[in-house]
Amino acid sequence: MSVTTLACGNCGASLAFDGTRTSTCPYCACPSFVERPPVAGLPDPRFVLTFTGDAARARGELTRFLRARRWFADGAVARATVNELRGVYLPAYLYSAVARASYTATIGEHYTETETYETTDAEGKKKTETRTVTRTEHYPLSGTYVGYVTDVVVSASAGVANAELQRVEPFDLKQLRRFAPTLVSGWIAEEFSRDVASCMASSHQEAVDAVGQELRRFMPGDNYGDLAFSPSVSWESMDPVLVPVWVCALSYREGKPPLRVLINGQTGKATGKVPLSPWKVLVAVLLVAAVIAGIVLALQRHHG
Repeated sequence: MSVTTLACGNCGASLAFDGTRTSTCPYCACPSFVERPPVAGLPDPRFVLTFTGDAARARGELTRFLRARRWFADGAVARATVNELRGVYLPAYLYSAVARASYTATIGEHYTETETYETTDAEGKKKTETRTVTRTEHYPLSGTYVGYVTDVVVSASAGVANAELQRVEPFDLKQLRRFAPTLVSGWIAEEFSRDVASCMASSHQEAVDAVGQELRRFMPGDNYGDLAFSPSVSWESMDPVLVPVWVCALSYREGKPPLRVLINGQTGKATGKVPLSPWKVLVAVLLVAAVIAGIVLALQRHHG
């Protein structure tokens, strides 16, 4: 079976079709989809995560996603017809690194003690009582954190930005398999479109953010403050991987760009920027304002 590569003139995605064709781009519904020869020198996928479930399940997840947002969505979205829901193996890099950070912080530890105090009753008599109070002792903490950053998936797709892919994560990386052409046969597979350097920069930033999150979980005591750290990463590696996503570009109103919904091909988690209806939002704001005004008026009458 021959593989045909088509390039989208709108979003720039280049997708390989193995025995299946489409007249529009799965990512943006653009009909400017032209055949071109494969580009030499692109990385070959090393690993792949295969789809779990079929198109019927994905369509159900799409329906639930749209229904959950119908209250404030443009009414045309509910009337739109889902024409094509396509399964795409999206290119990404699986990043790992060793992370280090020198840190300082102020740690707070709670303790209780009993204190005595004096009260005066209605007759003017004084008496001594006791109560338990909680106090906090603060002390400085400093050290060095060393750990591994793993399972960072960064999009290498021209059609799907990394931030959009993050919104449908995580993927079950325990199901990672060595790539073989038979695993993606019959599916659409996008070429690696983003260069390794830009993907490495995105991965590096995610690793730095992960160090901060890990340090915050690591902090001992009952609370902490003034956390400062200087992270660094080394032994960085980038493995090309294909991840499964369902894509639907929903044309809901003439002259408007299509609503794209991305669905995790393993978990069914969906994301998309559903256009809002200004009138629905306005009505909701007015209703909330009316409820607040009613509560305030009732309180004023009660105290008056």
